[in-house]
Amino acid sequence: MLALNNIRYAKNSKEIIKDITLQFEESQVTSIIGNNGVGKSTIAYIIMGLEDYKPTSGNIILNGEDITNLGVTERAKRGISLLWQEPTRFEGLTVENYLSLGGRINKDKINEALELVRLNPKVYLQRYVDKKLSGGERKRIEIASCVLLKPKFLIMDEPDSGIDIMSLDMINDIIVYLKLQRTGVIIITHREEIARKSDYSYLICDGRIIKKGLCNEIVNYYKATCDVCDTINAPKEE
Repeated sequence: MLALNNIRYAKNSKEIIKDITLQFEESQVTSIIGNNGVGKSTIAYIIMGLEDYKPTSGNIILNGEDITNLGVTERAKRGISLLWQEPTRFEGLTVENYLSLGGRINKDKINEALELVRLNPKVYLQRYVDKKLSGGERKRIEIASCVLLKPKFLIMDEPDSGIDIMSLDMINDIIVYLKLQRTGVIIITHREEIARKSDYSYLICDGRIIKKGLCNEIVNYYKATCDVCDTINAPKEE
């Protein structure tokens, strides 16, 4: 289990995350949903342990170990990975080399990962991870790299960002695949189609959890309430 307990986070004297408690299980898909600017990605960065995202108070527990003060590298070694909303470019590095960075990975596994994200290995293995690739292609390659890492927990920050709507089925296939591999998938999203792939959901506004529960219940509440709310980060009282 991965748990965030009573987490608060402030930056420049402004409190952004306000006493939230979240739990994530292996083999479970959990979505964190809400409009843009409510703190969803900040939660992702806190979980991953990015620099300048240390909680002001509270702790983070992974399988009984307090990892609150651990950095990105140590958390990655313990099986936490992050799929960035905006994938990186690597001039001079081929797709095959990039997908091999996590260690000695069998080429058949690399081919399988590329096929999962619907990229032809024969076409892409020797291409460079640079500006000649589209944003969608780089996003697919980034997803393939996460699959190859076999993480215990994978945070997917807006996994459909930069990918055309016809590829939502691919995202769904990846989520199902990861779940079968016993990976706990944490999806950061404001898209209904993505959120409905989860088992459990947290709805975030103004850095707070305003509702939690089974995904369909939370998504329906989100559609009915947040889509018509013009007071972002100041949720209306029920």
